[in-house]
Amino acid sequence: MKPINVGLLGIGTVGGGAFAVLSRNQEEIARRAGCAITMKMVADKELDKARRIVGKRALVTADAHEVVNSSDIDIVVELIGGTTAARELILEAIANGKHIVTANKALLAQHGNEIFAAAQKKDVMVAFEAAVGGGIPIIKSLREGLTANRIEWIAGIINGTSNFILSEMRDQGASFQDALKEAQRRGYAEADSTFDVEGIDAAHKLTIMAAIGFGIPMQFKAAYTEGISRLTQEDIRYAGELGYRIKLLGITKRKPQGIELRVHPALIPARRLIANVEGVMNAILVKGDAVGQTMYYGAGAGAEPTASAVVADLVDVARMLTADPEHRVPHLAFQPDRLSDTPILPMGEVETAYYLRMRVLDKPGVLADITRILADLRISIDAMVQKEPHEGEEQVDIIMLTHLTVEKNVNAAIAKIEKLPVVVGSVTRIRLEQLN
Repeated sequence: MKPINVGLLGIGTVGGGAFAVLSRNQEEIARRAGCAITMKMVADKELDKARRIVGKRALVTADAHEVVNSSDIDIVVELIGGTTAARELILEAIANGKHIVTANKALLAQHGNEIFAAAQKKDVMVAFEAAVGGGIPIIKSLREGLTANRIEWIAGIINGTSNFILSEMRDQGASFQDALKEAQRRGYAEADSTFDVEGIDAAHKLTIMAAIGFGIPMQFKAAYTEGISRLTQEDIRYAGELGYRIKLLGITKRKPQGIELRVHPALIPARRLIANVEGVMNAILVKGDAVGQTMYYGAGAGAEPTASAVVADLVDVARMLTADPEHRVPHLAFQPDRLSDTPILPMGEVETAYYLRMRVLDKPGVLADITRILADLRISIDAMVQKEPHEGEEQVDIIMLTHLTVEKNVNAAIAKIEKLPVVVGSVTRIRLEQLN
């Protein structure tokens, strides 16, 4: 089989890692792929930097269009990020009959339906293992390894920056702001960390996994997203005292009424393996009807872990180049004409358990008023703790854990509880997931 020529768009952290891994393991990769895979062209606006990395091993250009239009290139690897230029370049490459490897989760979550339809029309492949979970082979597992299963739910810690911040808050007693500064100092968080700490990055990844797991189109705009910036030391500590840890989770579940698609902080029992995933590591749980619960753990970012997934995709595409397009693994695991139109459930219809914390005046009858409101909205209490007031204070914290209930009922209960004259300030609400 003739050598496969690759054009790389962007030789930043991940691009540089992919170039290094491909060069270092070239012989091993050729043995696995059945042919040589060569990085033939590299496009990057920082020409001097690119030339220092590449040397004379590939042609370097500042114009990405040169790569996607080159007749010498078989596979285009897109690692420039963003959703504007990257979309234009990928669609141009597909129109030229080139296969695509990308790590761009935002692009796929928002424009994946358009990209996959274009690729289907041109009989080319789009591989995107590196878009979710860095080097963890979760996409391949969902598309191929678990293909015999009806996937019931997927839940994961899929943003390392947020996980590091929560670990610091719990282990070091740091505030959210101090933990964020430490993440930025170590290079785990960008100067503008909004995508990470507000759950947007996790929602991009969850959208992709839900599409593959349930055979639905990408529906990022329907995802519920809530970040960790409002979490306090009090809640981290109280959760620990109750036997839970707080993690930012991406959760998607198949329900009779539709698909849940949500990212938010959640209490998880401390005895669960996933509750003990710390620092910048990622972990994803998948529940299939036949296999049961499986867990995938590893580095969710970084140059070489992510490059591992990029190069694995190159090998996959190389292996499949000679296959009849109709017999390739579909982009979203299900045949394109068999995708489901199952709706995404509004967050108000989601059913889960809850942690509620409220500060109240230390007076008789307060609990009776609160529990009456909960009972009227069919919310059952699983556990309750009332903290002792500090000396000289007339206010106490009450923490309640509920049984499973519908979110809209909890929202209504919180609105009523906050109107009680004995309740001080807002009620803190964090969802609780048993993951069993």
